[in-house]
Amino acid sequence: MEKRIEAMTLREKVGQLFIVRPESLEPGIRYDSDAELPAYQLQAVSDGMRRRAADYPVGGVLLYGHNIADPAQLERFVRDLKALPGAPLLCIDEEGGRVSRIANNPAFDVPRYESAAALAAAGPASTYEAARTIGGYLKRYGFDIDFAPVADVNTNPDNIIIGKRAFSDDPQHAAPLVAAYVRGLQEAGVTACLKHFPGHGDTLADTHLGYAFTQKSWAEIAACEMIPFRAGIEAGAQLVMAAHIAAPAVTGNQEPATLSPVILTDKLRGELGFKGLVITDALEMGAITRQYGSGEAAVLALLAGADLLLCPLNLCEAFDAVVKAVQAGRIPASRLDEKCYSISKRLRKPVIMNT
Repeated sequence: MEKRIEAMTLREKVGQLFIVRPESLEPGIRYDSDAELPAYQLQAVSDGMRRRAADYPVGGVLLYGHNIADPAQLERFVRDLKALPGAPLLCIDEEGGRVSRIANNPAFDVPRYESAAALAAAGPASTYEAARTIGGYLKRYGFDIDFAPVADVNTNPDNIIIGKRAFSDDPQHAAPLVAAYVRGLQEAGVTACLKHFPGHGDTLADTHLGYAFTQKSWAEIAACEMIPFRAGIEAGAQLVMAAHIAAPAVTGNQEPATLSPVILTDKLRGELGFKGLVITDALEMGAITRQYGSGEAAVLALLAGADLLLCPLNLCEAFDAVVKAVQAGRIPASRLDEKCYSISKRLRKPVIMNT
């Protein structure tokens, strides 16, 4: 594995850090907000996408509902995406409930689940079976990673983004359900991802639109939000997604967790002992783009401790900024190699559960 990474060019290595929308690979598409993208109905690989992928060989592609029409189209699209330079991994948000790109498409004959909260009412065994079922059909369609489960604790009843996507407002109740979901999904051969670290359940605002924060101290977060995250990590989750929420009582500043060395390195890596991969939430979201450029955000996230960069608003700008940061020594070349090695080890091999 080390020899394969050593043989890669700098751009090929940097590309492994990026997971993008298919629209980012289509030169004819420019957008300022993800709300603009459904109208394009991008559901097939174009020659333009192949050319851009040759210059920007990304490590993964994330499909949304508007990229999926029916089973036959999805199979072709996945096949052609995986044939692009960089051999991108295929990712999706299929939580079970309202955020389910395949199950919420009537063209697909798959089981449908009301919500994580509804699964919680049925208990860990049912949650495990649901996750294994979801993982089973995702695997059949060629997906490698599911950005699920939601490990947030829905402690704020006025939260507009999490709600029933979380298993519970009680961390002790949520923890075994998060662990069950991770086990079920990964035993079906699909990598799970815990989100949204360090916990989006106590916030009011939507980070898709702009700034959001928690007022909690780390001691308060550790006694609540961290309980399900710890359970998911112990169950074998290989990925944790960082949220764009600020935690000023923890970091001493207003920077989002995605770009915070205190949150990603000191707390997630140091205190929780997480050895897997850290991925940002989508860098095209308003909480990032209203404060940072695509290139600056990408570099800051990597310096903070992220391994994977999800959906920058401007792929080319973000990609080129990371290349320049490595060339300038701001991001050590040895650290880039370590990230590529870890990505290959954890995401490009069969999922191995912790025992």
